[in-house]
Amino acid sequence: MKWSRSLPSTPSTVTVIKDAAGRYFASFVVETDDEPLPETTTDVGIDLGLGHFAVLSDGTKVTNPKSLRRAEKKLRKTQKALSRKQEGSNNWAKARVKVARAHARVADGRREFHHQLSTTIIRDNQAVYVEDLCVKGLGRTKLARSVHDAGWSAFVHMLDYEAQRYGRTFLKVDRFLPSSQTCSVCWVVDGPKPLNVRTWTCAGCDTEHDRDVNTSRVVLAAGRKPAREREAES
Repeated sequence: MKWSRSLPSTPSTVTVIKDAAGRYFASFVVETDDEPLPETTTDVGIDLGLGHFAVLSDGTKVTNPKSLRRAEKKLRKTQKALSRKQEGSNNWAKARVKVARAHARVADGRREFHHQLSTTIIRDNQAVYVEDLCVKGLGRTKLARSVHDAGWSAFVHMLDYEAQRYGRTFLKVDRFLPSSQTCSVCWVVDGPKPLNVRTWTCAGCDTEHDRDVNTSRVVLAAGRKPAREREAES
């Protein structure tokens, strides 16, 4: 057994799990006493997307790792090898494990990316705001494969529980907020724009906007509003 770190206390129970890839995991139940992180003066709005996985209101753009897309060739190869084996044979069982391991590597890589990014964002910001995306609806469009590959729901969940764990504020803003249509300078709603329009100029103040950065700044402003204002608007 390989230990990445020592347990914070004596475990009350341990569960051993074997996954489809033949790997064993030990899950411990322990008591923890997490201390809140030191307070910061910064907060951030996040726009989740496919071109860039996340664009922050400070202008930072996080590249989308596209874990599934990068592994597609190898996945096809292992799946094809499995389809050529006689089901139930020893060779079929070995090929099935290879397929499971290939998928596990994709899932592990995506999870590790989510963990590192969410931890960095929570550590550096006192408050974090994201749009309440309808991932289930987007999963039924022609972008479904890319949406599922990005794993937005898992990432947002990580932000949520890490914020609770370390004493940060986390909030989802209204999914019907016209964030991609609103100017973050003068707040004029400039109308819908097709996805291929990545920069646009506001008709009200002539400010040229990067679509994703502007959206994240609108999300930040919406998150900063007092709760009573948000309730009145909804």
